[in-house]
Amino acid sequence: MELYKDILELYIHIPFCVKKCDYCDFLSGCYDEDIRRSYTDALCREIKWRGIRLGSKKITSIYIGGGTPSWLEVDYMARIMDTVHQYFHVDPLAEVTIECNPGTVSAENFNVYRSVGINRISIGLQSANADELKLLGRIHTFDRFLHTFEFARVAGFSDISVDIMTGLPGQTPAKLLQTIHQVCRLQPEHISAYSLIIEKGTPFYDRYKFDAVKQHAGMATEVLPDENQEYELYKTAQMQLVAHGYEQYEISNYAKKGHVCQHNIGYWKRVPYLGLGLGAASLMDEVRFSNERNIHDYIAHADDLVMENFNQESPMMEESEKLSRQAAMEEFMFLGLRMNAGVSRTEFRQAFGLEIDGVYGQTIQRLRDEGLLEAAEGRIFLNERGMDLSNYAMALFLQ
Repeated sequence: MELYKDILELYIHIPFCVKKCDYCDFLSGCYDEDIRRSYTDALCREIKWRGIRLGSKKITSIYIGGGTPSWLEVDYMARIMDTVHQYFHVDPLAEVTIECNPGTVSAENFNVYRSVGINRISIGLQSANADELKLLGRIHTFDRFLHTFEFARVAGFSDISVDIMTGLPGQTPAKLLQTIHQVCRLQPEHISAYSLIIEKGTPFYDRYKFDAVKQHAGMATEVLPDENQEYELYKTAQMQLVAHGYEQYEISNYAKKGHVCQHNIGYWKRVPYLGLGLGAASLMDEVRFSNERNIHDYIAHADDLVMENFNQESPMMEESEKLSRQAAMEEFMFLGLRMNAGVSRTEFRQAFGLEIDGVYGQTIQRLRDEGLLEAAEGRIFLNERGMDLSNYAMALFLQ
């Protein structure tokens, strides 16, 4: 996309966990120290190989996700970040985030993270209620979360995000309010409030798959919140977080002024991004590709990377797809409309050489007539009712 031709975001995948959570379908697992060391070697080799080819692009954000990145030894993490800075041009103002889970991180971790250029912490709390944490299969307590948050503050981090979850089995508005109030009193700069999704291949799917089908069909459920209860929990989180001084800037994300997650905004605006590590996905030049998902094959293929061969395709790549212009325009719309600010007419024109109304005029007018979408100051965005019905609204842009 010409709109962002000289910049790039980096995603770095750390696929290690102490224990797999019962709802998680991310590419992660429990591995010994030998695998963690070998994986770090392979990852640094991939970073070098990619950096030699793309190092002239300015890196505007880095996101280290997992898995549980904080479970990786800090000297390995330092080596990874040193390799990034050696082979990529990282903007001095780049947002650099690492995900951390309570129970896997010490005060020393945060001091090392600061020293290697990480400036943003994302802590996975999910709930302040002991019974909900146990239900989710989390390894930490709320007290352990409090210690982790304090470690980050003492180390000097002034940009901390906390994840919480809504729509849990048996969750009530009162329980959700307890979590929100406990988190907000700490004044993190950012809060993500994600709705639970029951994914195939997880223990949660085995337990709740029939209830999940009923939930999606709008039927009465047994343990999961039904459609109306799920909406009530979403609105409870929204109203309470806004009341505590957080601005909702995307369907599931809230921030204090000046603390939105730039990396995620890049995803929603389709800024080119490069995924590094096991199974990591990328979007560059309207080509979507992803890495090998088997950790042993990923490590083995690192030896096949030839630094001097600029015509070499990455042996770690598993899938690749060239997006059509129509698919790219559809993504621009349904990803951009996740944000409260919506999409820019000017950016659409710069990206595709077309006027947005020439492509989506009828859809835009239909949603305006239905009272779901508004236009102002060169932007098109869903209003509050439109956000509540966002799945319906966004689906209309898929031609």
